[in-house]
Amino acid sequence: MTQHVDDVRPVGTVSRPVPHVAGNGVPVRPAPPKPAPPRRAAPPTPDVTKQQPAGSASWLPALGVLIVGMFMSILDTSIVNVALPTIQLELGISATDGQWVSTAYSLTEGIMVPISAWLGYRYGSKRIYVLCLAGFTVASVLCGLAGGLGSLVVFRILQAVPGGIIPVTCMIMLRRMVPPERLGAAMGLYGLGVIVAPAIGPSLGGLLVEYTDWRFIFFINVPVGILGVIGAAIVLKKDQGHRDRPLDILGFATIAAGLFALLLALEEGKDWGWTSYPIMILFTVAALCVALFVVIELEVDRPLLDLRVFTHFQFVLPLLLVSVISMGMFASAFFIPQFLQGPSRGLTPVNTGLMLIPQALVLAVLLPMSGLLYDRIGARWLAVSGLLVAGIGLLTLSEINVDIPNGSLVLGMCILAGGVGLAMMPIMSSGLGVVPPESAESASSFNTLAQRVSQAFGLGLLNAFLTVAGAQGLADRSGLLTQSDPQVAAMSQNQAEMLVFYQRTSGIAQADAYSQAFVVIGLLCLAGAVLALFMRGGKPTAGSAPAMAH
Repeated sequence: MTQHVDDVRPVGTVSRPVPHVAGNGVPVRPAPPKPAPPRRAAPPTPDVTKQQPAGSASWLPALGVLIVGMFMSILDTSIVNVALPTIQLELGISATDGQWVSTAYSLTEGIMVPISAWLGYRYGSKRIYVLCLAGFTVASVLCGLAGGLGSLVVFRILQAVPGGIIPVTCMIMLRRMVPPERLGAAMGLYGLGVIVAPAIGPSLGGLLVEYTDWRFIFFINVPVGILGVIGAAIVLKKDQGHRDRPLDILGFATIAAGLFALLLALEEGKDWGWTSYPIMILFTVAALCVALFVVIELEVDRPLLDLRVFTHFQFVLPLLLVSVISMGMFASAFFIPQFLQGPSRGLTPVNTGLMLIPQALVLAVLLPMSGLLYDRIGARWLAVSGLLVAGIGLLTLSEINVDIPNGSLVLGMCILAGGVGLAMMPIMSSGLGVVPPESAESASSFNTLAQRVSQAFGLGLLNAFLTVAGAQGLADRSGLLTQSDPQVAAMSQNQAEMLVFYQRTSGIAQADAYSQAFVVIGLLCLAGAVLALFMRGGKPTAGSAPAMAH
């Protein structure tokens, strides 16, 4: 076989393609080479907001930073309530005017909750958290420097703006950074800021008011806030904001107006009269605004809050149970100090605070423990047992009277705290774990909003109940004694003795009203224990709590 001369090439020469020749001798142009397939673009850098770290070491420091901010924002509410009588005295204002120091904060805080998730989505949760923590600290300084009622109320409103955003932002960031199978443990630690802060607020407030100056209840936030801002800037992972979701202005306007009207009616009902025209108008406005909000959210393409979360029974049921147990915890935190510092007992703020420390210790122990148990056995039986224990604690507190030993009150509060510590965080974790990813931010907002409204709603209704029951009890006891009674006639000769007699009679009527109120809330908790049987059971798995996604 002969070799063609053209095929012989020196070694190392570059081979060139030989043109093909058609049968008629005309060279044929070779077909152009096929284009190489396009190179696949490198996958985009994953958004840190969608990552779920595998180990606990990566999220524990960040969780600690979130607990600091949450603890500070909630502590401020309970600590101010203790100092209100002193503030009123030093500023020379009436009790009705002084109440606006607390009311202005509560109203503004509630209004800011619905927009919190959108702000985090738009500008990034880390940026919003750091700015809110810094803003809360600066506003606290201004509150401490206030020279009168007007400036103090304005600065409290400025303080409440970031104070209302921080809880929702913390909850959203917690769900993003914690693996679903460790959500219970994380929520147990997170509960130290949510539940323990109101429990120790009266103690700390009493110490500051009695031994320093009422302005230090605000100044105490400064070092904590500075450390929190520094820690957040270093530890928290940065997440990018998104510009693809415009603000639902109509939705925000309607829900803000509805919440403002509802919270104002609940705050002022006891003073304005629950059947008065202003209160009835506020309730009507609240109902209409909320109804309009629902219509708007169901029609717009990008709603402010996703109402589809309410189609999940396992989200709605825990939301109701959280509301019930929040009502019991915060009602006792409000009424017990009021009773201890009332005319029948006359304890100082410091001594009152010392009596509340044991329940704070119970919460501090049980909250992390309940989180670990949730990761092992799920929420159902923790919720059932916790609500039962809370109900028993409230029924124990219903034995309250002017002569009740302090130990009995402490025992009842500790039993109640034990129930709250067992049930609160598992219930919240279970409810937040069932919603789909696209609705997770709205679920966090509704959870925070339910706690705020239930606390105001419970205190408002119970205040109305106490007003009626207390007045009736005082009238009944006064009617038993007449001026013809020799004992009363003798006491009327001495105004001091008469004053003591009146204070004791008033204290008895007040204690009877508190007793009836605790019975009502205790029965609600026991009913909640029955409903908790319908919660999902079993150990939560990695797929049971969807990761956060935008």
